[in-house]
Parts: sequence; C-alpha cells; structure tokens
Amino acid sequence: MMRLRQSQVVPVVALDDPSDAVPLANALIDGGIEVIELTLRTPNALDVVRALKDADHDIMLGVGTVISTDQVERCAKIGVDFIVTPGTTPRLADAIEANRVPCVPGISTVGEAVAMIERGYETVKFFPAEAAGGVSTLKAIGGPLPQLSFMPTGGIGRDDVRRYLDLPSVVCVGGSWVADKDSLAKRDWAAITRNAKLATAL
Repeated sequence: MMRLRQSQVVPVVALDDPSDAVPLANALIDGGIEVIELTLRTPNALDVVRALKDADHDIMLGVGTVISTDQVERCAKIGVDFIVTPGTTPRLADAIEANRVPCVPGISTVGEAVAMIERGYETVKFFPAEAAGGVSTLKAIGGPLPQLSFMPTGGIGRDDVRRYLDLPSVVCVGGSWVADKDSLAKRDWAAITRNAKLATAL
C-alpha cells in the first residue's frame, strides 16, 4: 500500500459510463494522483472497472463499496489492485482472504479495528469519518492501536484533508471532491486535473 501513502489523497468516484473510465484516470494522472477508488454504487460500476483494467492504465485501480462475497470474487477475477469495504463482517473478511485480493477493510469502532488486526491487516478504512467523530475519534481509536494505519473516508472536504494528514496514523484520505459530481457530469476533465493538483499540493 506504499502508493496509497505516496498519493495522500485518493479520489472516491461513482462512475456509470465505461467510456469515461480512461479519460478520468488520465485527468487524475495529469494532476499528480496515481490512485483511484471506483465505487460499486452505480448499475454499470463493474463495467467501468473492467474498462479501466482492460486499458492497462498506469493508475492504481481500487474498487470501493464492496459489501458482498460475489463482489469480492468478481473484483478478484478482474484483477483489481485493491478493494475497499465500508464495513467488514466475518463472512466478507473470509471471502477476501479466500480470494487473496488486497483490501483496505472498513471500520468505525475500536472493536472492529481490533478484529482486523487479528486478521493481519495493517491499514484500514475509517468510515464514515466525519459522521463518526472525525479527527478526534480517529485519535482515540488510533491511540491504543499504534500498529494500525488509517485511510479516513466519508464527508471529508478539501479543507478538512490537512487535519487528517497531520495525524501520524493516517496514510491517505479518501474524498469525492477531487472528481466531483458536477465535473463528472460535464466530463470536465480539466477541472478534475485542477482539483487533483490542489490535492497533491495539500
């Protein structure tokens, strides 16, 4: 997960048109971001993931909002670089391990974090970050668990990023503002590149 740490800001994107996958990835790369999390929140999300994977793009391809064993298996078959879960049940964790797909499992409590440590994870997603108490809660969870690193995601705007990145336990921050809905709807790739440059400057 070294590339996650290097990127610092990971765009979290809900995309439905496979033809937009490569232009979006190009826009992010042009702005200095080399990682993307494509969420399974749209009807054609897996087709979008396949389109980007088939393009053999340089961007690190992550898939988010993975909540079922079927989705885990399909992501593994596609060959994505990693998956992200919003929360992680024992059944889901078993499927991830069985398919040997790299994962940033989602947690929001100390108990969930410890459960992921027991399964050997070193990096987890803290979600929904802002609604779950933000930086103060993340400090409280991370205090007794210094062996764990976090990718906070959920409700984090551009002005919030620095507060999270200042925590030693945070490797990167996920956010939808880099590839925002308005820019995606307009296919304004230049705007997304500008946002990516702002993100890398943080």
